[in-house]
Amino acid sequence: MDFMQIVQPLEIWFRTFVLSEWTFYQLGIIAVGYIFASFIASRTEPAMETRARRIKGNPDLLRVIIAFMRRVKWLFLILWLWLANVILTQGTWPSQRWLVSTALTLAAAWFVISVLTKIIRNPTLSRMVAIVSWGYLALYATGLDGPVLSTLDGAAVNLGATRLSLLIVLKAVVLTTALIWVAVLVGNVLSHWVQRSGDLSPSFKVLISKVIKIVLIMIAGAIALSATGIDLTALTVFSGAVGVGIGFGLQKVVSNFISGIIILLDKSIKPGDTITLGDTFGFIRDLRARFVSVITRDGKEYLIPNEDFISQQVVNWSFSSDYVRIDVDFGTSYDSDPHEVVRIAIETASAVPRVANDYKDPVCWMTAFGASSLDFRLRFWISDPANGLTNIRGQVLMALWDAFKQAGIAIPFPHREIIMKTPVEIQRLPGGQAP
Repeated sequence: MDFMQIVQPLEIWFRTFVLSEWTFYQLGIIAVGYIFASFIASRTEPAMETRARRIKGNPDLLRVIIAFMRRVKWLFLILWLWLANVILTQGTWPSQRWLVSTALTLAAAWFVISVLTKIIRNPTLSRMVAIVSWGYLALYATGLDGPVLSTLDGAAVNLGATRLSLLIVLKAVVLTTALIWVAVLVGNVLSHWVQRSGDLSPSFKVLISKVIKIVLIMIAGAIALSATGIDLTALTVFSGAVGVGIGFGLQKVVSNFISGIIILLDKSIKPGDTITLGDTFGFIRDLRARFVSVITRDGKEYLIPNEDFISQQVVNWSFSSDYVRIDVDFGTSYDSDPHEVVRIAIETASAVPRVANDYKDPVCWMTAFGASSLDFRLRFWISDPANGLTNIRGQVLMALWDAFKQAGIAIPFPHREIIMKTPVEIQRLPGGQAP
């Protein structure tokens, strides 16, 4: 199809519809409607948006509702144009209301597209998707989609028995992207509903959320390929070769994905658990398809591959119980009464707020006669390991220092005794100078 085949319909359309007095009447109707819609929206949008922001727990749904509230102007304009179109239909020919009808279609399309694309968090991508979608609908509404689609379909290559055109490629990309985006959106909404359920365990909630998203994405991909009309049997050999290559290249990705499913099924870890893996100590923030998010006490967030939780030794401080025993070693001087030291240590530990006296009482044992001290070990339990272990040890040690100081019990330091085998003669020079 050459350039003239596209230009001639445009020339006929311009002469028939644009060069008409009814065109200016319709432009006036559209302008008045826009001013009216802007005035009404300025009075209603703030109150509606304030009420919408009370929605909690579902950010994706909130973004859609807020985007809807901020485009109420277009909704009022659509209602105005619809009413004008109905009135013009009763007393005029179609050629005398084409501009109002076209504006109604384009305004409605822009309203729906601009609201839905606000779910995309990237502003540039959201704007690009909105413009491309509305551009196609504008071509469709003006009747120019046929020539454009024919031109795209003419740019094609033959791959054996399969004809692959630029139109089919664009349809496949757009449909696949749109359907997967909708699938992810619906999956996120359903996941938020699952997370709010109080009857399911945290691991089971994550597992259900992942299964929902995976199933929806697979369905979206199958529908997209079916809708584009691509013969999948013709791509069997090609897809097999690509699949083998991807399999070798993504071994770790697949391993981490399967490991994540195993972790969710055996419930070895769950969000909120306090774990130690190697040198990393923190609590689990989130379980993802490829990694586990662990936040340490210093605010660092480690993204640990799921495979490490299967192949390495993991300490789960809250797997079957939130209670954790802490040991604190200390020593006192030999002239102190060990019975009194044990009593003071137990009373001091019991007075620290984080110590779980309701679970088990603290105990203190004398463990050894040290080189310069009587050695003791104080044991107590806490129920919140996620709040840190070093800090509770420090609180107990500081409390022991204060209690021993008040009771007159000394905490010794190492002593060194030097024995001279031969006498040492010390002389002092006149004037107090050093020898």
